[in-house]
Amino acid sequence: MTQQVVGSPFLKPFFLKTPVSPLRQRRHTLPASEFRNLTPQDAISVFEIEREAFVSVSGECPLTLNEVLNFLGQCPELSLGWFEEGQLVAFIIGSGWGKERLSQEAMTQHIPDTPTVHIHVLSVHRHCRQQGKGSILLWRYLQYLRCMPGLRRALLICEDFLVPFYLKAGFKEKGPSAISISNMHFQEMEYMLAGQAYARRNSGC
Repeated sequence: MTQQVVGSPFLKPFFLKTPVSPLRQRRHTLPASEFRNLTPQDAISVFEIEREAFVSVSGECPLTLNEVLNFLGQCPELSLGWFEEGQLVAFIIGSGWGKERLSQEAMTQHIPDTPTVHIHVLSVHRHCRQQGKGSILLWRYLQYLRCMPGLRRALLICEDFLVPFYLKAGFKEKGPSAISISNMHFQEMEYMLAGQAYARRNSGC
């Protein structure tokens, strides 16, 4: 059984499972997997996963429900969700940003037609953690951004304990962030999308 990815015209279809014979299909029912851009209709599922993941740890959600709705309405092409059997299991939400460093205003604004994407949140459903889904989704998202004309880099902020995760994904540290939330302090991370000619040639763009 093959499961095809759909969504943005820049999110090229690809297959997640090797085709199997009809006999084997009868013996094993494999869960359907799909990557696609999120829509405002996904906002409730997004917020429920985000709230469970972050409130128990920090007491704060990166995005309120209204902010989720706002970004999915203004720039759905900068989001990516992973669905299994129709259920959202992991997601990323981004927006456009027009300055060299992130500031407090970046937490709630989308600046269109800019070369920088601000990654607001990456979150995985509690039943799907410790399975590598966060790393897979982040890799897929960065490949997808490379295919979008005009984008040059991605920025995000994270707590110190997450810095190794993002370094492993190819981000570089830019130093302490000017953003603070409820006395929490963050590191700013940058991922360069430009100058990736080899990656583009081999990513199906």
